[in-house]
Amino acid sequence: MILVAGSANLDFVVHADHIPAPGETVLGQDFSTFPGGKGANQAVACARAGAADTEMLLALGDDAHALPLLASLESAQVRLHTVHCPDQATGCAFICVTDNAENAITVAPGANLCLQSQHLPELQSFSHLLMQLEIPIATVTDYAKRAQAGGVQVVLNAAPAQALPPELLQAVDLLVVNEGELRALVAHGGTVATMLQQLDVPTVVVTLGQRGCIARQQDDFVLQPAFTVAAVDTTGAGDTFCGTLVAHLGRGDTLAHAMRTASAAAALACTANGAQSSIPTALEVDTFLRQQPMPDEQQIDMLRSYCGLEAS
Repeated sequence: MILVAGSANLDFVVHADHIPAPGETVLGQDFSTFPGGKGANQAVACARAGAADTEMLLALGDDAHALPLLASLESAQVRLHTVHCPDQATGCAFICVTDNAENAITVAPGANLCLQSQHLPELQSFSHLLMQLEIPIATVTDYAKRAQAGGVQVVLNAAPAQALPPELLQAVDLLVVNEGELRALVAHGGTVATMLQQLDVPTVVVTLGQRGCIARQQDDFVLQPAFTVAAVDTTGAGDTFCGTLVAHLGRGDTLAHAMRTASAAAALACTANGAQSSIPTALEVDTFLRQQPMPDEQQIDMLRSYCGLEAS
């Protein structure tokens, strides 16, 4: 069983031909609201992966914005541990999506900042605790240390990018970051492989957008080239990857298999609008994967070269 502890936001999404520069006003196109928040997105992805029962610890305000978030999570059959914060607004995110599917996001955390140490449920029945950085970092650190002490695997998606206290990294079993977030965590730059070696975490997975992803597990590397799709909106793709990855690891799958399945789920999430609304089901991912060939040596070597590893 997986416990996700993290944020839930209502996403306000506007499409435009480009992201506004500082001081610029852009005339947008269509506008929609979608359930989102890194924690809630990852919980929905984990549940839809069909590999593990999923529960979520979250905080919501006493307002109308909370209702679609609850409905989406409950529809995905995520069991909720809800902290009610009547003095805070439910978290919101303001997202501009461009015609080429890129996005810029501003988050107003609101009630997400209410999650505190005393809110963590008993952990005995959970195999993994999955967290992000849209709730207070002191809370994330406390939860991670308590999970580690209880023998629960701690997975941290270190997003949004920020420096992490050493005691948090010491309690993490699996770290998931994108390339920018990886650079924010290491003392020295360099290739992806060089930066991976600087992190004292047993397993680190780095997502590389259209290139794919790479993992360092102890001293070994695992590579997974990306799948090609016609992207519409990349919002939530990284969260889809994280939730699917942890669901399959919780089932006992190998890291390589979990990365391939998570990459496929993330690719499919880019083909529809919204965060949670775009997360595919396990059947959709399985159908997609059956239609995809295994990566060839050229694809692997290109990814290895980009990451700074010698070609096989």
